[in-house]
Amino acid sequence: MSFHSTAADLVTFAAEGGGEHSGNHESLSPYLTGGGAFLALMLLLWITTRFNRDR
Repeated sequence: MSFHSTAADLVTFAAEGGGEHSGNHESLSPYLTGGGAFLALMLLLWITTRFNRDR
């Protein structure tokens, strides 16, 4: 399998959306996911600032 044919296959696969794995699950809320990610990052920021008290 050459690089060109592999790249062409990947482009075709991406254009089709992957079939049954299109990425949007009906129980996955973007607001809940974004809110959870934001809270996790804020927690990591808080932990980091606790370890850097000397600055």
